[in-house]
Amino acid sequence: MPIPIQKTFTYSVTDEEYNFLKKGMRVAVSFGKTKLFTGLVFNIHQKAPILYEAKDIHQILDDKPLVNEHQLKHWQWIANYYICALGDVFRASLPSAFLLESETIVYKNEAFINENELEDDEFLIFEALQHQSQLTIHQVADILGKKKVMPIVNELIKKSAIYIQEKIYEQYKPKLVKYVRLHSDYTSDDSLNSLLEDLSRAKKQRVAVLTFFQLSTSKKPIKAKDLETTANVSSAVLKSLVDKNIFEFYEIQTDRINFKGDTNTLKTLNEFQEKAYSEIKETFTKKDVTLLHGITSSGKTEIYTKLIQEVLDDGKQVLFLLPEIALTTQIITRLQFYFGEQISVFHSKYSMNERVEVWNNVLENKTKAQIILGARSSIFLPFSNLGLIVVDEEHETSYKQFEPSPRYNARDAAIVLSKMHQAKILLGSATPSLESYFNAQQNKYGFVVLNRRFNNVQLPKIELIDVKEKHKKKEMKGHFSDRLLKLIQEALDEKEQVILFQNRRGYSPIVECKTCGVAPQCPNCDVSLTFHKFRHELRCHYCSYQRAMPNSCSACGSNTLDTKGFGTEQIELELKELFPDYKIGRMDLDTTRGKFGYQKIIGAFEAREIDVLVGTQMLSKGLDFDNVTLVGILNADTMLNFPDFRAHERAYQMMVQVSGRAGRNKKQGNVAIQTYNPYHQILQQVSTTNYTEMYKEQLQERWQFKYPPYYRLIKITLKHRDYNKVDSGVNWLFKALYASFGEHVLGPTAPAVSRIRNQYIKNIVIKIPPKQSLANTKNQVAKIKNTFEAVKDFRPIRFIMDVDAY
Repeated sequence: MPIPIQKTFTYSVTDEEYNFLKKGMRVAVSFGKTKLFTGLVFNIHQKAPILYEAKDIHQILDDKPLVNEHQLKHWQWIANYYICALGDVFRASLPSAFLLESETIVYKNEAFINENELEDDEFLIFEALQHQSQLTIHQVADILGKKKVMPIVNELIKKSAIYIQEKIYEQYKPKLVKYVRLHSDYTSDDSLNSLLEDLSRAKKQRVAVLTFFQLSTSKKPIKAKDLETTANVSSAVLKSLVDKNIFEFYEIQTDRINFKGDTNTLKTLNEFQEKAYSEIKETFTKKDVTLLHGITSSGKTEIYTKLIQEVLDDGKQVLFLLPEIALTTQIITRLQFYFGEQISVFHSKYSMNERVEVWNNVLENKTKAQIILGARSSIFLPFSNLGLIVVDEEHETSYKQFEPSPRYNARDAAIVLSKMHQAKILLGSATPSLESYFNAQQNKYGFVVLNRRFNNVQLPKIELIDVKEKHKKKEMKGHFSDRLLKLIQEALDEKEQVILFQNRRGYSPIVECKTCGVAPQCPNCDVSLTFHKFRHELRCHYCSYQRAMPNSCSACGSNTLDTKGFGTEQIELELKELFPDYKIGRMDLDTTRGKFGYQKIIGAFEAREIDVLVGTQMLSKGLDFDNVTLVGILNADTMLNFPDFRAHERAYQMMVQVSGRAGRNKKQGNVAIQTYNPYHQILQQVSTTNYTEMYKEQLQERWQFKYPPYYRLIKITLKHRDYNKVDSGVNWLFKALYASFGEHVLGPTAPAVSRIRNQYIKNIVIKIPPKQSLANTKNQVAKIKNTFEAVKDFRPIRFIMDVDAY
C-alpha cells in the first residue's frame, strides 16, 4: 500500500481473479473504514491472515503488470537498506497518476420526504442534490464553505436522506490528436469533379479541399491543425465540410513528448579518450563498476556516447543519471544529435501525464525509450533489460534524497540495480567523492583516468585574490576587487563571456538595524529572513514565509536598516551599474521556475545574448559553454566554514567544477577566487587542481575522527512542535542507544537551523565501525525505535532515520 507502514496486507480474491492476477498489477482496495487505495500485488499465496479477517479487493486496475519483478526486488533492497517502509518506496516510484485516490460521491435518497427534520447545513446539501444528481465531498465542502463536512454528511446518512459511494478516478488522460480524411463517398474521380463544382460558391471550403489534396500527396495522415494553417481557414470551415459529409474527423493517440533528431555518426575520439575508452572496456570484463576520473572538459560525454552506442547495438537499455535538471537540458541536445528518437527524459519538471508516458514506454521496451535521461527518481523506472548505467558527476549531493522518505542515494541504489540486471555501471566525475575514490583504490571498482582536456586546451589559470588586503588598500568596489573587475573588462572587450558564482540567492541574507542590531527573523524557523530586492520583500528560504520589507526597525523604530552579506541578486544589480552596456543574466532557483526556465537562460547564454551570467551552484555542473574565458568565485569562505565533516571536500569539488567552465574551447581560461584566507589548504589545492593531495589529507582526517568511508553513519532526527517533548524524547533515546552502542553514539545535538516550520529538531548520529554488521545494527536500532514509539508521550514525535546521511 502507498502508506508509510512497514508490513504488507493480505486480501481475498475469487478463483478467476486468482488466476488472472500477477505480481506487479494494481488493485483498488479499501483500507481503514472508508478510504480506497491503489494497492500493488506483491505476492499471491494461499495463507489466510491470523490477526484479521481478509477483505475482498474492490477491483483490478490493470490487465498486465505495471511493475516488474526486478523493480520489486530493488524496492525491497531500498526499503531494507535505508530503513523505510516499502509503501514509501512504492509511492516515490510511481508517477502520481497511477496512484488512484478515492473520491466519495454523495447521492440523494429519492424515498426521503421529511425535509423539516433537517438542520440548516444539512438542508443546503439536500437542496443542492435536487439540482444535481451527485456531489463529491469536495463540492459539498465548497457549498458549505467549511473544511470538516464528514460529520454533517454522516448525520444525513443516519436520517437516510442520502447515501454515498466511493468512486475511483483514473488521473492519466491520453493525448488525442485530431486528423482529417475524405468521406468514403468521394473515392472515384467523377464524384471529386462534381464535389469541386458544388463548392464553387463556398470559396474557403473549396480552398480547404484543394489544400487537402496537395497535402495528401505525401501519403501521411493529415492533422486538422496543419490543414487549417496551410489553407489559412478557420476550424468552422472544416466543421461545415464535415457536416456536409465531405470530410471526416478521426483521432489518434500520441505521446506528449517526442524528440526529433537525426542520427549522426559519433565523433571520433582523440587518442586520450580512445585509451580511456578501451581501459573502461577492459575493466568491465573483471568489474561491474568503474570510476572514470576525467578532469573538467576532457570530453567524458563523448566516451559515454560510444559506450551507449555499443549497448544499444546489443539491444539493451541505457540509464543516464544526471544530478540537476539544469544539466539535462544541455545533455539532451547533445545526445539527440546522435541517438535521435531513442531518448526519453524523466524528471520532476515534466508533467504527470508526460511521466506516465515515459513509464509505459520503458515498460513496453519501446524504441523511443532505449536511453533514459533523468534525475535521481529515474532509477525507479520499469527496466526489463538494462545494459549500462552512467552516473555523471557522481560526487553530487543532489543524488541523495533527504525529504521525504525513502532517503536513498541514487548513485548507490543504481549500483545495486545494475547488479540485479547484470549490467555495467560507469561513475564519471572530475572530482570524485571520497567514498568512490576510496573504493577504486581498494580495488572494489575499476578505475580509469583521463587527465588531458579535449583539444589539449590547458586547465585554466587560477588566482586567489586576498579580499582582506584589498579592503585595507580600499581597492574594493562593492563586492568586486579591482583585479576581478579588470579581468571582467578584459574578457568583455574580447567579446568573451563571464560566469560569476555566488552560492546564495536573493539580495542579502541578513537585514540588520544599525541602532540596536536586531535582524528580522522568520516566525516559523530559526533563521534570519533573506531580502529579495526585485519584489522588495523578506523571504525565508526554508518555509517560503514572506513579508514586505519594513521601512523601520520593529524593535526600536529607527529607520537605519542595513543589509549584510550578499546573494546573486545583489551581484546582478551591482554589475548592471558597473557594466551598463552589457547584458547581465542570473540563474538561480528564483529565475528557473517553470518547465523551460533552464532552457531559456542556458539557450540565451549559448546564443551569446548574455555577456555575464551570475548564478548559484546550478552553474557548477558539467555545462559546456565554448565562449566563457573567465570564471569568478566571489566569496570562497562561505563554502569552507560549514559545520559538516564534508565541508572541505564539497568546497573543493564545487570550486574545481566552477573553474572547469572556463576556457573550454581553444584559449586558456582564467579563474579568480576572492577569499579572506588565501593560505587555506583547500584553496591552495584548488589553485593547483591537485585532487590526490586533497584526497589524502581528507582521508587522514576521516580516519582520525572515524567518519566515512571507514565508518558508516545512521542519523536519527526527532521533530515536534513542543520543545520539551523533543528534548525528553531525545534524551531517552540517547540512553537507550548508548546502552547498545556505547561511545559510537554522538549527540544529542541541535542542528545549525534548529527549528523549521515551527518544528524543533534534535539529532543523534550512530557510527558503525568497519567490522560491525550493518544489518544487526539496523535491527537493534529498529527495536529501540519500536520501544520509543510505544511510550505514550513520545508517540507524536516524528522519528526520521537516515542511513548514509551525507
